Amino acid sequence: MPAAHPASPARNAHADVLITGGGLIGQTLAVALAAHGLSSIVVDPASPVTQLAPDFDGRASAIASASMAMLGAIGLGDALDGHGCPIERIWVSDGLQPGELDFAPPAGDGPLGVMFENRRLRLALSAMIAATPLIDLRAPARSASVQHDAAGARITLADGSIVTAPLLAVCEGRNSPTREAAGISSAHWGYRHGAMVGAIAHERPHDNTAYEIFYPDGPFAILPLPDLPAGDMSAPWPHRSGFVWSTGEDDAPIFARLGPRGFKAEMLKRMGHILGDIQEIAPRGLYPLSFQHAARITATRMVLVGDAAHGIHPIAGQGFNLGLRDVATLVEVLVDGARLGLDLGDAQLLERYERWRGLDNLSVAAATDGLTRLFGLPGRAASAARRFGLAGVQKSRLAKRFFMAEARGQSGDQPKLLAGLTV
Repeated sequence: MPAAHPASPARNAHADVLITGGGLIGQTLAVALAAHGLSSIVVDPASPVTQLAPDFDGRASAIASASMAMLGAIGLGDALDGHGCPIERIWVSDGLQPGELDFAPPAGDGPLGVMFENRRLRLALSAMIAATPLIDLRAPARSASVQHDAAGARITLADGSIVTAPLLAVCEGRNSPTREAAGISSAHWGYRHGAMVGAIAHERPHDNTAYEIFYPDGPFAILPLPDLPAGDMSAPWPHRSGFVWSTGEDDAPIFARLGPRGFKAEMLKRMGHILGDIQEIAPRGLYPLSFQHAARITATRMVLVGDAAHGIHPIAGQGFNLGLRDVATLVEVLVDGARLGLDLGDAQLLERYERWRGLDNLSVAAATDGLTRLFGLPGRAASAARRFGLAGVQKSRLAKRFFMAEARGQSGDQPKLLAGLTV
């Protein structure tokens, strides 16, 4: 685990890229840059000790197969190997009514993605950062001021340190203060939904299947996780899954406060007993759901990456993968620029990043927003129409192939890293 740098004495430094925000996206960007010989300074207010707590907090992420190829290409494959659960099938239903959609790639095509506990991703990234001289992690550290102008990017830290670079990459999440200070506006609206996130042990094996069940008050997803280790008696069965349960913003806090018996009863209603009996095995988290899309993702010597650029509904589990595609694109743009001898904050490079990411970000955001609204329409007629549509896709090889490519993250103009190739 990388040690937090001491608050004093002040340590001034220069790097190829400054990164504000040391979450999963910010750290992945730093590791990907280092894999191509570019240095970075990562500034994050959170303590590494807190981020690497050993207990499972219930949070997990579906990493699309293209994103997995990138993680392997930047050196994280060995650290993650054996810690994830492959997603080999996606089962979609409208309220458990007939007319479901079942995605399963042909034998030999590999999984659609892999589910990881977020803590496993953090541990892998942390170990890589600790072993990489090209990454200077300043955490916990707070920014007293952030500047980015024609002269370069500059952060003055609370301890008096000054760190500089030709480019500032903002990975601060949806509520990015740096984006706001730069005057970049965002389209934003709430869904009047809350999402509960957690994990369960269950009686029947999940067979590496991700379930997405749509209800008028929000989608309900069950996501496969690796079985508990042999000898772990913390639950009556070894089989585990994560869940993302979306419901109305008024109901979400009520469900989140239910005791174990009441919560189990409500969960089983939503799941339809598809995995048999269940037991909750991780703390529940409750998050408001909203849509956010920045009007632009670049400014003078600054780029937005991940949720600082786009925040989408978790309906298809694409939010984190969208951020990883930002990382892959930005790294390719910067490496190409460095080879040409360009300043890494050059406006031409930033324009290329904006143009390359613009259509993908907008199309995924629009698609997830549209699905959220479509499956939220109440009434029998709307449900019948949705089930008719699902049945139509189920019968169409071409349509299923398209949706599987989307789930894998293999559509559109892909950066080399998403094909598992270094730039």
